[in-house]
Amino acid sequence: MQSLHLSLFEEFKRKYERALGRGDPEAARDYALKCARILKALAEKVPGKREFYLEKAESWEKAARELEARPPSPVPQGNTRGAGSEDEYRTYVEGLISTSTVTWNDIGGLHEVKKLLAQNVALAFAKKPEAIKPWRGILLFGPPGTGKTLLASAAAGSLKATFFNVKASDVLSKYYGESSKLISVLYGVAKEKAPSIIFIDEVDALSLKRENVHEATRRTLATLLAEIDGFKGDGEKFVLTLVATNTPWDLDEALLSRFPVRIYVPLPDKEAAREIVRIHTRGLDTSRLDLEAIAEESVRRLYSGREIANLCSMAIHHMLEDVNPELADLERLSSAGIKDLQLKVRPLEMEDFEIAFKKIKSPLTKKDIERYEKWAEEFGGRN
Repeated sequence: MQSLHLSLFEEFKRKYERALGRGDPEAARDYALKCARILKALAEKVPGKREFYLEKAESWEKAARELEARPPSPVPQGNTRGAGSEDEYRTYVEGLISTSTVTWNDIGGLHEVKKLLAQNVALAFAKKPEAIKPWRGILLFGPPGTGKTLLASAAAGSLKATFFNVKASDVLSKYYGESSKLISVLYGVAKEKAPSIIFIDEVDALSLKRENVHEATRRTLATLLAEIDGFKGDGEKFVLTLVATNTPWDLDEALLSRFPVRIYVPLPDKEAAREIVRIHTRGLDTSRLDLEAIAEESVRRLYSGREIANLCSMAIHHMLEDVNPELADLERLSSAGIKDLQLKVRPLEMEDFEIAFKKIKSPLTKKDIERYEKWAEEFGGRN
């Protein structure tokens, strides 16, 4: 049952982040409170991790309280430079702030990547002699689903820094001048709330190497580079820019030069795959599983961490359907009786995973992986 609670928690967490992204603090607050309630329930069900879950629940309740008085934040509208007021831009940017509860231990495998990222983030934020200049930007690159966003969240969570979780699409606007203005306000708010981490996912959308680049994209990139170049803060006032991409070869030289620390986030190896399976089957009886075989098959199929998580969910759902035939009773599921439904569980079997393997496909080929490895070798920087 612990696994079911964790699945619900992940679902509500995703909804919380989406609500923040679209500027809906009321919905985000509701999802934050739901996350807190699930964690409190887990604290009761897992006495050995009671303090851990209660501490997490408290952080989600704090996030809910901070959202209580926050007004909705619509994206500024208009068709000329400066069409949105300063307050509108600021409110929208503040809606991009996420409360990160992710820790390094929540990420399976990637030990060298976690160590390298943690060291570089610590160096950026630590007090240091004036002669030592911190890195202003770190690039995470690799196949989709390998945990780049999780790594950024863990970096922010470990430092208790203000975390701006941004997709390039959040700041790209079809209205003249708005994207550049949003970038400027983003960095302005980050400096006010420093120490801060600005995480920009899918940063390749801002690259000038893309075909048919719009003039607005050029201005937005120029503003981003100017903000990174122009910031002189340090220590508690420091702002670190963390960016991620699945297509590093699409990044132009001007963008790459601002991110001398480039960290390759690869597909999980056998040890990492085994660890990811353990994380996503916590609370269930896995004594009948051959974790080594599952990990080996996951690596052979070029699964990312996300696909291994989906594999575990699929196997768990097969187990639940097997011992709860009433789940196929549509009439019961659509009636009030669902409130009294108590799910039964059994130990996970290899057959559950064999069926799941047939349904989970990786979009990657060996040729794709070779391309990532070649780029990492040529341009990977400090990796």
